[in-house]
Amino acid sequence: MDKSVLEFQVIYNDFYPKIFRYLTNIVGGNEAEDLTQEVFVKVSRVLENFRGECKLSTWLYRIATNVAIDRMRTSSFQLDTDLGALDISDDIEDKLVWTGEEIPSVEQSLMQREMVQCFMDYVIDLPANYRTIVALSEIEEFTNIEIAEILGLSLDVVKVRLHRGKAKLIQELKNHCKAEDWL
Repeated sequence: MDKSVLEFQVIYNDFYPKIFRYLTNIVGGNEAEDLTQEVFVKVSRVLENFRGECKLSTWLYRIATNVAIDRMRTSSFQLDTDLGALDISDDIEDKLVWTGEEIPSVEQSLMQREMVQCFMDYVIDLPANYRTIVALSEIEEFTNIEIAEILGLSLDVVKVRLHRGKAKLIQELKNHCKAEDWL
């Protein structure tokens, strides 16, 4: 098998769930699958041109962001707030395997899933310029510098939008996602 095919397969296996999750948070569940496939079609076509001037993850998220922006610019685009295709339980269980932490009780797992789902519901409701930055920061865990590189923005713009996006998100979470409701 060709080395570039193997390299693409490794990238696809490593990043598909991450890119899918990111796009789900940006455009919603119904659009995310198609756009994720589009991202990896583009990656397969230009992988040989990747020069490593930035991190691979930054490059992939930049492609994903551009694909999402292109889709959101079409007249037929409507933000889909259905996150049903996003299985958040896998992330929770995988982290336990890697960290060696004790597996939470069924009640704790249910409460954690509901809290994460509430968080995701309000991330998707943020204005697009905040939603993208908050998703990259809080869900994908990129640094502000990496976000600036991915989005082609200045570091100051990223900081301001992240601050404003988090403020809006925190207010919504305070108003609607009360942890005591799950106890």
